[in-house]
Amino acid sequence: MANRRTFIQQIGLMAGAFSANSLFNQAHAAEFSAASQRIQALAPGDAAADEDYWSIIQQAFTVSPNITNLNNGGVSPSPRVVQEAVARYNNLTNEGPSYFMWRILDQGREPVREKLAALAGCDKEEIAVNRNATEALNTVIYGLSLKAGDEVIGTKQDYPNMINAWKQRAIREGIIYKQISFVFPIEDDDTIVAAYEKAITPKTKIIHVTHVINWIGQIMPVKKISEMAHRHGIEVICDGAHSFGLMDYAIPDLGCDYFGTSLHKFLSAPIGSGMLWIKKEKIEKIWPLVCNDKPQGTDIRKFETLGTRSFPIEQGIGEACNFQMAIGSKRKEERIRYLKNYWAQKVKDIPKVKIHTSFQAAYSCAICGVSVDGMTPGELETALFNDYKIHTVGIVWENVSCVRITPHVYTRLQDLDKLVKAIGTIASKK
Repeated sequence: MANRRTFIQQIGLMAGAFSANSLFNQAHAAEFSAASQRIQALAPGDAAADEDYWSIIQQAFTVSPNITNLNNGGVSPSPRVVQEAVARYNNLTNEGPSYFMWRILDQGREPVREKLAALAGCDKEEIAVNRNATEALNTVIYGLSLKAGDEVIGTKQDYPNMINAWKQRAIREGIIYKQISFVFPIEDDDTIVAAYEKAITPKTKIIHVTHVINWIGQIMPVKKISEMAHRHGIEVICDGAHSFGLMDYAIPDLGCDYFGTSLHKFLSAPIGSGMLWIKKEKIEKIWPLVCNDKPQGTDIRKFETLGTRSFPIEQGIGEACNFQMAIGSKRKEERIRYLKNYWAQKVKDIPKVKIHTSFQAAYSCAICGVSVDGMTPGELETALFNDYKIHTVGIVWENVSCVRITPHVYTRLQDLDKLVKAIGTIASKK
């Protein structure tokens, strides 16, 4: 063991994301600390508008100057230190894959678990590291011991991969998958909770709720839905793909029983990284999606038996956590909400322009939908990109029809001013 430790130190692995010599500490710690000291007296909401502070954060990214990327709701770019961490460990892996992967880097998942648990405000024994929200949530959806006739309540505005997973269980096993539908934005918790409660029957076993609706950014009152569900003896699965790393909360405080997220969205971890959280006392009842020698065990690691996987990506997660913690989750949430409101407030009164997302902090943060009368979402998306090189995404899903705009911490005000001008010009021609 001593020889192995010496070898690890010699090859530089101890300068990983979990040491004082992490890439983040080498590149940004002093600068970020000085910037934070300067604004420490400011409340997060006030710090959101301090452009000098945020310009330092922006410089840590390597985003292309050739396009204005406002589709961070799909996948976000990683800061340079996260990219460099992945590259470093990928290079190392290829120097001797079977040794460095299984005997060295495979041991690095435990520090990753601890970092994520610290961000999530939970026990590290409730966190499994995987590849994305789809994998995390499908693990629970397919791992629950439901039988024919058992009912699950979701919505038509949930994410397609989750909807299809429930539909597949319904086809194969005869469970009943019920979908309610909302017309967003809704700025009243009771209205949302009541809609779920009205759909409950004595056969209802699960409520599936999306924390932030990916189409237009509606924030759902997960805690109140969970409290209501538990009064009826019903468990709650929360899709946190668009809330983790964006909003400041502890997962246990949501009151749900199961939670899955993608880390390559607002946490800006490497592309292809995700996380599953299961309340400790419920781990043993969930079957792993991929086989394990103790499928009914109580160890959260039973959900990580994927075989060969990308260990460099996992180490990159650690640097993303360092980056997030240096900013502060609440400060980050307020900044991105400020950016969303900055552009949306400027276009909301332009003739023919409609905003599809609430301006209230309780019901929206980063994602916002916009449309122009007389244009399809596809036409507006195309015009923004072809004429202004602004990358967005057109949304047509159930009763949602708009273009989704999603800034991130690296987004500059001049990028949003360009968006505002573009929307105004496009709308004036319709």
